[in-house]
Formats: sequence, C-alpha cells, structure tokens
Amino acid sequence: MELISQKMRKLAPELDPLRIGTGWKKEELEKPQIIIESTFGDSHPGSGHLDKLVEEVQRGVQEEGGKGARYFCTDICDGESQGTDGINYSLASREIIADMIEIHEKATPFDGGVFLSSCDKGMPGNLMGMARVNVPSLMVTGGTMSAGPNLLTLEQLGMYSAKYERGEIDEETFNWAKCNACPSCGACSFIGTASTMQIMAEALGLALPGSALLPAASPDLLEYAYRAGRQAVRLALEGIKPSDIVTEKSFENAILVHAAISGSTNALLHIPALAHEYGLEITGDTFDRLHRGAHYLLDLRPAGRWPAEFFYYAGGVPAIMEEIREKLHLDVMTVTGKTLGENLDELRQNGFYDKCQKWLDDANRKYGISLTKEDIIRPYDKAIGTEGSIAVLKGNLAPEGAVIKHTACPKEMFEATLYARPFDSEEECLDAVLHHKVQKGDAVMIRYEGPKASGMPEMFYTSEAISSDAELGRSIALITDGRFSGASTGPVIGHCSPEAADGGPIALVEEGDLIYINIQERKLEIVGIKGERHSPEEIEKILAERRTRWTRRERKYKRGVLRMFSEHAASTMKGAYLEFDD
Repeated sequence: MELISQKMRKLAPELDPLRIGTGWKKEELEKPQIIIESTFGDSHPGSGHLDKLVEEVQRGVQEEGGKGARYFCTDICDGESQGTDGINYSLASREIIADMIEIHEKATPFDGGVFLSSCDKGMPGNLMGMARVNVPSLMVTGGTMSAGPNLLTLEQLGMYSAKYERGEIDEETFNWAKCNACPSCGACSFIGTASTMQIMAEALGLALPGSALLPAASPDLLEYAYRAGRQAVRLALEGIKPSDIVTEKSFENAILVHAAISGSTNALLHIPALAHEYGLEITGDTFDRLHRGAHYLLDLRPAGRWPAEFFYYAGGVPAIMEEIREKLHLDVMTVTGKTLGENLDELRQNGFYDKCQKWLDDANRKYGISLTKEDIIRPYDKAIGTEGSIAVLKGNLAPEGAVIKHTACPKEMFEATLYARPFDSEEECLDAVLHHKVQKGDAVMIRYEGPKASGMPEMFYTSEAISSDAELGRSIALITDGRFSGASTGPVIGHCSPEAADGGPIALVEEGDLIYINIQERKLEIVGIKGERHSPEEIEKILAERRTRWTRRERKYKRGVLRMFSEHAASTMKGAYLEFDD
C-alpha cells in the first residue's frame, strides 16, 4: 500500500524542498508522515502544557519509524470569558477548530495523526476534525489539574462570587479563592464539559485505554503521549481510520459511560455534532433513552464530593466500564487495533489497577484523607442513582426538547408548577436574582441566548447565583435556550428548543404564565395564563395568537464568525453544528 504522503511528493515537486527548508532531513521525507495537531497556547491551563505532550508524541512517532509535523490551533477558555460577550464565541470556536484541522490536513495530506486537547471546545473540535479528515489517528487528552488547598476547585468560584455579591463573604476570602482555585495545568478539576469530553474520547475507542483525565502533572500522561505517537504510525501502516472504529455502538457505549459519570449537559451538543461527522444521527432522545435505568456511579464534583484528579486514582474510564460491562458493546474496535473487551481484559492482567491504587494511596497521604476506590467509583449495585443523570424534557414550551442534569437538581423541583418570569438577556436575569427581585415559585427564563441569537453562551453565573442561594435554590427554576457550564448545579433547564430567535414557544411566554416541570414524566409545559390554568387546546390557541404579534429580532451580529454561526447553526438538539443548504 502506497502512503498518501508519498503520492503527494510525486504530485507536488515543491513539497520536498519546502519541507527540507522547514528542517526535515532528506531520509525523513520517505517515512510515514504524522500530523500532530494540538490546541497548545498560552490561552488557559488546559492548553498551556500541551507542548510537552507534543514533544513526547513526536518522540514516539520518530522511534516507530515515522516523521511528526506539529500543527497548532489553540482554543479559548470559557472560564476566562465568562460573564462577558466573549463567551458568545465559545460554541462557534468548536466549529472553527474542526475547520482548521480540515484545512491543515487536507492542504497537504498526512498518513496519520495524533490530536491533543483538554478542554470544553478544543476536545470536541479536535474529535470532529479528526472524524472529518478520517486518516488513521488517535486522541491524546491533556488531563486534569490538581485541587487547591482544602480541595478547592474552580467550579466553587461561582458560589464564592455570588456570596461576595450578596455580602456573605469579604473581599479577602473571595480573593483567596481566586488565587488558589487553579494550582496547576490541566482541565478544571471537576466533571464539567472538559473532563466529560476527555472521558468520551476514550469511551468512543479513540484514545488509548486508561489515558483519559489523568492528573496533568503525572509522568503517566507523558508516557501515554509517547505511546500514542508510536501507535499512530502503526495505525497509518495498517490503514485503520476513525471511521473503521466509530459506530453507532461506540456512541451508545459513550453515552452509557456519560450516564455513569453524570457527565456535562454540553455533551448533548458535542456528541450529536460528532456523530454527524460520521454520518450517524445521535440526538437528545438517544441520551434520554440510554440514561433511563442507567446507574450513576461517580462521586466527583460538581454533583459529587471529590475533585476530578481522583478519577484516575480509582481506575478511570476502564473502572467505570468494568462496573457497567454487561451493558456495553464489548465487540467494538478501538485505536489499539483490539476490541473494547480485549482492552479491558488486558488492563486487568497487566497491573493497571494496582498502579492506580498506588496513586490513590499517595493522594490520601497528600490530602490527609482515606478514600477507597469505592468511595470514588461506586460498585454497580451500590449506585448513587439508577436513572442516569440527564433527562430530555418536552412539551409545548420545548417541542424539540430541553435538557436538565437531574442528579444536580434538588428533589423539590422534580415536579413543580411555577410562575414565568421571562428575561431577554442573562444580564437582566442575573441582576434580578442577586437583588431578590424574583420570588419563590418563579420560573426564571433567559431567552434569545441560543445559537442563532447570540452563539449560545453559558448561563453560569445566573445558575450559580440561584443554586448558592439557600432559599431560591430549592424553590425556583431557571429555563433557557442558552446552555450551562458543565459545572452548573441546581434546578436549571437548558437547550430549550426551538430557540427564541427561531420563534420557539419560549419567545411567546409572558409574565405570570404557569410553567409545569415533571422530570420523571419528561414534561416541560405551559399550563396556564396569568396564573390561571387552561386546557392544552386553550393554551395552543393563545400561543397562536401571541405568535401573530411576535416579530423576528434584528440580527445581533452582522459580520464575522458569529454572523456565520447564527446563520447556519443547526438546532441545539441536533448538536448546533453548521449546516448548509445542498
């Protein structure tokens, strides 16, 4: 089999001299050529250390007889842009990263690839780009940061911020939290979107077994990067592509793992968008179906007690998969060239779990605690919950669906009828929550924050202001066509579809409408007008009349990336990928 790189050399005679000018040696031109694409940059802790992993990948490629070429497309940080208009670029950046990977690899094709990232949009962007170029390749995840003093982690900063705004803590305490929440490189140390998507990469079979969400400062992570470089050359020579690995069964495995870890709701944007790149259809309904009856096992923040660095100490993705082994498709192929079942058996035999236990013993001594593996990953028959962690609610308020992480929602809000308090921006809503302008029993709504309106930013500060309020956190709900941080907790419902900018029912809600939430029955409905109940037929008639008075808003962004994104973003429940008319 002639490698694509060698065909390119014949077609483009300028290729050899240009690469020699870049520093390639003449003999390297004839080796398998591997693109090493990362989000390295001084953009945030999750990408700032990836250059070291790139070096190890390159070393592995070289020792396996290949030549690695470094390419970079760094990502932005949702945390750094939180609460500003900068967060509007977050979801759109996923598409641009995938586009740049396509451009990098398609312009001068490579025989294989290694893709490295850690965080919220870099991970799905790289996975989507990897699918799109479809050359033999695998993913290296950048791991998680250490916890700070007293096991402080970044998602707690929203709580500190809300308490500071309410005068419950002083500035010194607030500044202490800000200075200690991110003590090292890596993704934020909780099961947010970054951690979830690292886990999803391995669960899909696209990363080496046991490699997802290691502590970023661990020497084990460098070893995995080195091994990934070597494996990329082998995959290139064998011609095993991502499309030979990822199937509908692979996605079902990943979603079952998502249920077991109480993964971020943002996975309901990223997994469907990734499936679309493979020509498969995964929707919110797929998540809802697989989460029903699934056992939720992982006791990590934000829904649980411990920082994410403990995930690896308890055995990581393989340990989760062993607990739900009977539910998984063990015959799916992975980047090792072996099936998932063969990988799990091999890990059990080669001392992987003994090594993890050693790390757990070290962590116990470091933090002065005494955790066992079972404190972190519960046994299947001692699950934290038995209905997964995600529910997709539907009804006349969200005909296409809306998403709630019910494992982070107080039980008091599992069924409730609330009074609508609609706001047309997060800023208005946050001000009302912080200054107690909303009351117990309100359904606070933030609309015109979907992909077509403003890029679908996170409603993190508002959700944290609600969940950290002892009274409001158990007596009101937040409903939005925007999204939430993977760190969000509380009675929060996002991705309400169709969005307000498309004339979805959320745009028609008025002050005092009665909103009915029932998580068990998966309902999100308008059941009354101005505080009085009406029949479904009457509600439908009233909404139809309101629609005649609704006018589409002027486009918020008139040029640039967000103009393109707002024009072409698919429905949230499909993944908000960019779709174009044929």
